[in-house]
Amino acid sequence: MARLILKSPYLQCDRNHPVSGYLQYIGTRERVELLPDDRPPTRKQEQLVRKLTKDFPEAKKLGEYLDYESKPTKANASAFITRALEENWPAVQQSDDYMKYIATRPRAERLGDHGLFGDEDGVDLEKAMRELDQYTGNVWTHILSLKREDAARLGYDNAKAWQNLLRANRNDIAAAMNIPPNHFRWYAAYHDEGDHPHVHMMAWSTVPEEAYLTKEGIRQIKSKLMNQIFRQEMLHTYEQKSQSRDELVRETRRAIRKLTREMARSICSHPEIEQKMEQLAGQLETVKGKKSYGYLPKPVKKTVDEIVDKLEELPVVRACYDQWCVLQSEVDSYCHDKPREKKKLSQEKEFRQIKNAVIQEAERIRLGDITFEDADLSDHDEPKQVRGESYDCWELRQIIRDDSLPLEDRDGAAEELERLAERGDAHAQLLLGQLYRDGPLLIPDSQRVKDWFTQAAERGLPEAQYTLGKLLLSDDMEVRDPDEGIRWLNQAAENGNHFAAYRLGKEYLTGETLTKDTSKAAKWFTRSAEAGNQYAQYMLGKLYLTGQGVTRDQAQAMVWFSRSAAQGNQYAQFFLEHQNDLRPPSVMLAATRLLYHMSQIFEDHSLPQSSAGLHVDSKLRRKIQKKKIAMGHKPDDHAEEQNQGRMVMGGM
Repeated sequence: MARLILKSPYLQCDRNHPVSGYLQYIGTRERVELLPDDRPPTRKQEQLVRKLTKDFPEAKKLGEYLDYESKPTKANASAFITRALEENWPAVQQSDDYMKYIATRPRAERLGDHGLFGDEDGVDLEKAMRELDQYTGNVWTHILSLKREDAARLGYDNAKAWQNLLRANRNDIAAAMNIPPNHFRWYAAYHDEGDHPHVHMMAWSTVPEEAYLTKEGIRQIKSKLMNQIFRQEMLHTYEQKSQSRDELVRETRRAIRKLTREMARSICSHPEIEQKMEQLAGQLETVKGKKSYGYLPKPVKKTVDEIVDKLEELPVVRACYDQWCVLQSEVDSYCHDKPREKKKLSQEKEFRQIKNAVIQEAERIRLGDITFEDADLSDHDEPKQVRGESYDCWELRQIIRDDSLPLEDRDGAAEELERLAERGDAHAQLLLGQLYRDGPLLIPDSQRVKDWFTQAAERGLPEAQYTLGKLLLSDDMEVRDPDEGIRWLNQAAENGNHFAAYRLGKEYLTGETLTKDTSKAAKWFTRSAEAGNQYAQYMLGKLYLTGQGVTRDQAQAMVWFSRSAAQGNQYAQFFLEHQNDLRPPSVMLAATRLLYHMSQIFEDHSLPQSSAGLHVDSKLRRKIQKKKIAMGHKPDDHAEEQNQGRMVMGGM
């Protein structure tokens, strides 16, 4: 399996210990003969190999040593000795034996005086050496290596290809080393070495002691260069060459999506998980400060891990995690020869979000918080057609939303819609605001969204009043105005918009914008529920069940659960089916919510992180989503087709 090897040692230098000698060496050393030399190694080579492996045990891990060990030839011995000397330069230059070997070994023909390259053509070796002689900081000596067959196949068996690669990615390498681009200095040379051609790169900052390179920084450099080197092959493999691999990826992702939808709809009634959640809620009572996994005491972390491990035992979670491991192992095989080790879900760093979701739900149990409102109501709170809409507006709406029509026709319909809005059509004004909010037909523009929604709202359109109120309550600081948002929600609710009444109920229940008042929350939920809103019906059922804001009344709770369940709310249905053995529902619902959170986390990770090719098609969608989030939408707003499972979570 093809892979890129990167090592990043550094040299400490000052006026008394310059590193210009290393630069001269990598720029002027000979090309080792490329023709295979299968003669046995010389006695001197054997002695050097033994000495190198004794002095530098890590050298045994080099690919060149493995080649020599499996086939001890003159050529393989030469390749290993050269790499081992280069990788241990600080110690080598202090040894007369090693330096004598370097000075006396035969040299082959080179093109020009040296092989150095950098940001510009025509590197002046003497000038570069003088620069390093005056330098007093750390200099990193990156070594990038490919196997011969990979280098030849991918076109990286020549200095020009490496020069172009490093020049194109020099700013990313600088960033990984925490060096501003204008402070970054580097030189490199390509060594066409036996079975392991490689590049030496010296890199430093013009500001001494500014640079530092962590393990994460090394990983970033390797990932960036590897994706560039293998990009075309990875795309070709996923999309053309390897049909079996491509089908595996597609089928695995389909399975993950199917499982996450099932997970999102699942009810979690699991005594062991519930008991552990109650235990964690009690432990959080004693935790001061930030309640996230990294800040918790070890005993509390242990409880969190145990909950995640218990969740992994649920069949739907186990199946989803198994599929994710298959997919990620396939992608990771580009970077590593060893297969990916499958860990417990609690120990997989990619899913640390699950631990924090567990903590959040336990904290809600501790606080007695039952605001299990729907997470994505906005996916469903704007009807496809508003009552009273004119035929002209309706017709333009159909054209604009028909993706099968030519873009020119849809653009023309949007222009006609704007003219209709300017003539005072409130429904056209609402639709135009939605187009400026959501894109991509019109470029998102927060101020225009607010202007058009305001015009429609002032004409008395309840749907526009609600949509405007929601916008003004969003996190988009360009238009955010909570007091005005609440005013428009009130007006919309008074005009019969049950979504606005439901939103007011949530605001009173959470206390985020309005002063928390469960009695007022119950009043608005009742108004919305009586108008047929299934989420309000479900919320009202829970309030009656727990006696918050209303007198506790299980029979009345069952009435509202029945109405909500009739509209497909499976959580309401669960309460109906378990009404004879109901206990306080907060723990069970917290565990159920965890399944929903986990489904979203698995969905987010269903695209392998290290695959460049699989991300290409979603770039535009992510840009549009980012703009929509800035305008006050939930991350998955208006994504009903892709997220069928989220609607069911709505009543929570």
